[in-house]
Amino acid sequence: MNKQSSRLKRPLYPMPEDVLSALENKGLLDKYYVRPPFQRNDYISWITRAKHEETRQKSLQQMIDEIKDGGLYMKMKYNPKRKIE
Repeated sequence: MNKQSSRLKRPLYPMPEDVLSALENKGLLDKYYVRPPFQRNDYISWITRAKHEETRQKSLQQMIDEIKDGGLYMKMKYNPKRKIE
């Protein structure tokens, strides 16, 4: 069983290669995977549903910034239970 989909009640969105590359290039993959499955899925859904490349890139950058800083999720305050430095 995929640990990301174990408790999600909505469709599971696969990780696009460009998003994976962006997270790897920024050294944020571990911080991404510490996030709860619903947050990871929401980010991917939000990014992949963009109709324009400019919007997709803006959403991707927001996700990267929020994961890097650690205190936000979709512009809402987020207090992680686990932190990776």
